[in-house]
Amino acid sequence: MTEEQKNATDTGVPVTDSATPTSEDSSIEALQARIAQLEKEAADYKDQWLRAAADYKNFKRRTDQERAELIRGASAGLVLKLLPVIDDLERAMNSVTPEVYASQWYNGFKLIPQKLQTVLESEGVTPIDALGKDFDPNFHEAVIYEAAGAGQGGKVVAELQKGYMQRDRVLRPTMVKVGQE
Repeated sequence: MTEEQKNATDTGVPVTDSATPTSEDSSIEALQARIAQLEKEAADYKDQWLRAAADYKNFKRRTDQERAELIRGASAGLVLKLLPVIDDLERAMNSVTPEVYASQWYNGFKLIPQKLQTVLESEGVTPIDALGKDFDPNFHEAVIYEAAGAGQGGKVVAELQKGYMQRDRVLRPTMVKVGQE
């Protein structure tokens, strides 16, 4: 034992060796371990929160898309029911006699299909342009094939019933007659 240690024991002061851990050192280590554990838990909670926030954002975007699709689908259903009425109006207008064509009421009657077309356009509905185009089964429904002149093979030579699109979606394909060489 060193002289200092002897004097310290005589005075009643505890002797500490710098090489042996004290309760204060173990207390600090315990607190540091607890801090590390809490930091890890905080990081885990933050990660979970970020994932939940991203999931919520994706859910909101998906429900907004589904709602918009439902609205578009509902208007598409109504438009599909109106298309035969528009077809009938066009057929009626194409079969008008010259006497009726000159009458006043026919001039007023011609406004009805124009107003219907305006309503359809406001819903994003447009007719499919088919005549003279290459046959495309995505937009056209071939009903008749007939012999055609040179260069007319695979082209639409007649439109039998108008097709319509709503924005980028085909509502009804155009019924067409396709030329063959």
